Amino acid sequence: MLSHLDAQGRPAMVNVGEKPVTRRTAHAVARVSLPAELAALLRDGDIATKKGAVFQTAILAGVMGAKKTSDLIPLCHPLPLDDCQIEISTADGGREVTIHCRAQTHARTGVEMEALTGATVAALTLYDMGKAVSHGIVIREVKLLEKTGGKSDYQAQP
Repeated sequence: MLSHLDAQGRPAMVNVGEKPVTRRTAHAVARVSLPAELAALLRDGDIATKKGAVFQTAILAGVMGAKKTSDLIPLCHPLPLDDCQIEISTADGGREVTIHCRAQTHARTGVEMEALTGATVAALTLYDMGKAVSHGIVIREVKLLEKTGGKSDYQAQP
């Protein structure tokens, strides 16, 4: 049975009140493909636009998104983030962008939704800021790479 459905199959928040507070971590990644014309603008470093420096703005947006996860995903518990780090790197002449989001908390539930949301919001921000150059930006993949804490740990297979 899915954890967010009650016995009658209705949406329900998971009761975590009896769980112990433990250190929880999560690491998610988003991969974005940029069209050549946008990659060329970003290749020699971050460019400034009317909305600010592209990668720096995406990093800030990712952290803000992670902090707002429970406002965006209906059944997520609000979590106090101890840390949230976004790293952005490029490959293939700047055409491939990789966004890593690592989140950490001490709580009764996991922080993987915050890491996934942080990576996704950073990717969406790249799209928003780059769309003036091209709408050919593709957010290809968002996935959880690792989580620790709680009753089980998880590590994605390479």
